[in-house]
Amino acid sequence: MASSSTSRSPVLLPAFDKYYYYSQSVQSIEADVEFIQRIYGEIHPGARAHSLREDFCGTFALASAWVEDGGANRSYGLDLDPEPLAYGKEHFFAQLTPEQQSRLDIRQANVLTSELPRVDIACALNFSYFIFKQREQLKQYFAKNFAALNPGGLFFLDCFGGPKCGEANEEETEDDELGYSYYWDQESYDPLTNEGLFYIHFKRQGEKKRERVFTYNWRLWSLPELRDILAEVGFPTSYVYWEGNDEEGDGNGEFTRVEQGEECDAWVAYIVAVKGR
Repeated sequence: MASSSTSRSPVLLPAFDKYYYYSQSVQSIEADVEFIQRIYGEIHPGARAHSLREDFCGTFALASAWVEDGGANRSYGLDLDPEPLAYGKEHFFAQLTPEQQSRLDIRQANVLTSELPRVDIACALNFSYFIFKQREQLKQYFAKNFAALNPGGLFFLDCFGGPKCGEANEEETEDDELGYSYYWDQESYDPLTNEGLFYIHFKRQGEKKRERVFTYNWRLWSLPELRDILAEVGFPTSYVYWEGNDEEGDGNGEFTRVEQGEECDAWVAYIVAVKGR
C-alpha cells in the first residue's frame, strides 16, 4: 500500500500593527480614565471632571475613552505626527457613536505654539514631555498648561527613574495570550545631560524580532525638577502618586499618594499638579 502524507500550510498571522501592539504593551486606557476621575474626586470631594486634553496624544485612545465614559464629557487631543492621528481616526474615532464623536476634538498641532483648549484635566502621559530637553522649553509648556486649565484643574504627568535608568539595559515582557514579546530597550544614557536613547521592539511567535519599532530620544527629568518648575509657573500644589509592588517586586499598576519615595532600581510615578480655585 502506498503511503500518504498530509502537508500543512503555515499559519499566517495578520499584518503587523505597531499601534495595536503598543496599546497592548504600554497603555491601560480604561484604568487611566478611572484613575484620573478617582484623583479628581479625592482632591475635589464629590466632584467629577468633564473636560480633558490629551497632549502628545498619538492615536488619542485616552481622549476617545474619555468621551465614552460619560455623556457630559468632552475631550481634545493634540499631536504633531499625522500618522498616529490617522490611525486613531480609523480605529478609535470610527468606533464612537456620532454623538460621542461630536464631543471629541482632535488637532494636528504643536503644544508649544498652539492655543490650548481650557479643560478640567490636562495630560502628558507615556513620558511624552521628556522630548523637551531644555528647562526653559519645559517651563514654557507647563506655563501654557497652567493658563489653559479651569480653576481647580489638574495636570497629570507620569515619570520614571531609578539607578537602572543610568545604564544601558533591555527588558522583555512576554504576553502568552496574544503570542508576542514586548521589549523596552535603553540603548544609552549620558550623565552630563540626563539624556537617554530608548527603543521598543516586538517579536511575535514564529517571527523574527522587529527592531526599533518606536524610538525615543529623551531627557530624563527628576521628580524634584518637575515639581520645582510646576511651582514656578503657578501651580500652588503638586502631589506624587507612587506605584506599588507585586509579590515578585515588580510594579503592580496601583498608585498611592506619598510624601516619600522608595529606594529601588526602577520606579514609575505620577505627578498631579493642582491649579488653585
